[in-house]
Amino acid sequence: MKIIQVPRRFVATEWGGTETTILQTSRALRAQGHEVEIFTSLALSDRRREDIQGVPVRRFTYTYPFLGLSAQDREDMDKKGGNLLSLSLLRALALESGVEVLHAHTGKRVGGVVRTAARLRGIPYLVTLHGGFFEVPKGEMDQMLAPIENRFEWGRAFGALLGSRRVLEDAAVLLCVGGDEYEAARQRLPNQRVELLPNGVDSAFFAQGDGAAFRAAHEIPDDRRILLCVSRIDYQKNQIGLIEAMAEVSSRVPAAHLVLLGPVTVAAYHQRLLDKLVELGLQQQVTLIPGMSADDPLLRGAFHAAEVFCLPSLHEPFGIVVLEAWAAGLPVVVSRVGGIPSFTSDSVDVLHAEPEDPQHLATRLLELLEHPNLAARLAAAGRIKAHRDYDWSIISERLLNLYEDVAQGSGR
Repeated sequence: MKIIQVPRRFVATEWGGTETTILQTSRALRAQGHEVEIFTSLALSDRRREDIQGVPVRRFTYTYPFLGLSAQDREDMDKKGGNLLSLSLLRALALESGVEVLHAHTGKRVGGVVRTAARLRGIPYLVTLHGGFFEVPKGEMDQMLAPIENRFEWGRAFGALLGSRRVLEDAAVLLCVGGDEYEAARQRLPNQRVELLPNGVDSAFFAQGDGAAFRAAHEIPDDRRILLCVSRIDYQKNQIGLIEAMAEVSSRVPAAHLVLLGPVTVAAYHQRLLDKLVELGLQQQVTLIPGMSADDPLLRGAFHAAEVFCLPSLHEPFGIVVLEAWAAGLPVVVSRVGGIPSFTSDSVDVLHAEPEDPQHLATRLLELLEHPNLAARLAAAGRIKAHRDYDWSIISERLLNLYEDVAQGSGR
């Protein structure tokens, strides 16, 4: 089969769960002989063609159809949530030869481009909801929309022509990565085919890593007990809440050392985080690493240098890093929010925490640091679940079955 996956943006320097899912499913399907490419915008990149881990990526010109945007506004939207318009992407999708299925990983105008190209070609398209359609807290949405507040939007006509408001309804299949959004989609779109297809993990890749090399690269002494958080530096991910919890943790476990690893997607939040470190006097107990490429061996090393993994998000559609931590053999503390309860079990394979309560977060982290038998039991259960249920080989096979189903005309 020939499939084109279409995210809003796709660059190695700004990596998250969506990018991992697209890349890993593409790699797995290409390994089986299918032709899979990624078509996206030039957001955050100046390279029109690139090969990322064996998957061809093509990028196209775009604009944000709002008057009066500054360069910083555009960059902020590139990084998070920007509703861009790319007519060159539409043209490429409509004219690319041999395509049997289109797969959108966003809605709005980019989703409308995929919908229109599929209709022009007479082929089906799927949409994956990676979070952000039904289950985003109002405060997070307000911050995403801040760059276009009170700006005149001249692109509404294009949205209407592309059928942007019909993207979900007209898809052959709507895929959800998290259980909460899956249930919401089924309720709001009762006539649509909705499938739950979770994210996955390369369990063999994360099973091994050089923790000593990671410590050496970032000058973290061997006697420090590392708590690791891998996620975008972003208000959604709640690293400030984790730092506040760290103040309590370090008072009980002086050797505790927090590592925050991930690209900065909200500059203002990054500055607030730095200010909070100074306020609490934790500069020596926290290492901030602004992102690594997905194939950097030091990324795996971070998991193997750590003793505990924590994801304190305020909102989380799935939380693919939990799978990565499990595959690396780490016990996990994770927020009881979004799609996380759909694949984790409190006190069985993780400890759930209330993200807006730093004291509760600290208590859960201390349970693992102070009770090694509990930590080992949770880590073992997580490792088994990651390998058994969420390896990319399993998830990609399920996705291929869906592609074949809709391509044969039985997807509706």
